[in-house]
Amino acid sequence: MVNLSRHVYSIMLSFFQKNSILIKSILFALILVSILSFSLILIPFFQEKSLVLFETHPFPKETPTEIQKEIDNLNKKLNRKTPSWSYLVINTAENKFRLYSGKKVIRRGICSTGSYVMLEKDDQEKWIFKTPKGVFTVGEKKVNPVWTKPDWAFVEEGLPVPPTHHPSRYEYGVLGEYSLSLGGGYLIHGTLYKRFLGMPVTHGCIRMNDDDLEAVYRTMPSGSKVYIY
Repeated sequence: MVNLSRHVYSIMLSFFQKNSILIKSILFALILVSILSFSLILIPFFQEKSLVLFETHPFPKETPTEIQKEIDNLNKKLNRKTPSWSYLVINTAENKFRLYSGKKVIRRGICSTGSYVMLEKDDQEKWIFKTPKGVFTVGEKKVNPVWTKPDWAFVEEGLPVPPTHHPSRYEYGVLGEYSLSLGGGYLIHGTLYKRFLGMPVTHGCIRMNDDDLEAVYRTMPSGSKVYIY
């Protein structure tokens, strides 16, 4: 009897070993069928619950009147923040400008802004030539401005940096006929290199061609806003 049991066990073990892939496939198919059957039972239940929940707590619907009120409020906020006099908007990504009078664009064109190039004098001193972003106010305005060269201008040329008021720091005719100060050493000014307008090539200042610069200079008094982004 024992030998018979052992013989039967051996036959069953051999069968399972030879057909393990088939058996696994059958088991997997049975599990998959069970999951699908269970899902078909549960899906209608959850759909019904979802419909009941939506009917009980529907999403708020805004009427056309409420939407118009929201639009009017946003327009009022925009009007309060929009200067009633002239202002300038600079797009540093596209190197373009728009000159406004109220909400009306009265002039648009190309300009040049910061190159984002880094200049290093040594481990302690370095400069990144980028145009700052934000809201700025036009300060001092000049006709035929003189450029006072900062330290980086000499480092860039490979020259020794002179004392603060040394004559070599002053250059005439390189900023165009007009300049408008934005503070921090940044200016809106002209350029000798008009072929580079529309490109990010400056040390941080905003360069314009002669006609655009004159229009900006004559339109924007000191205290006007410049928006740079």
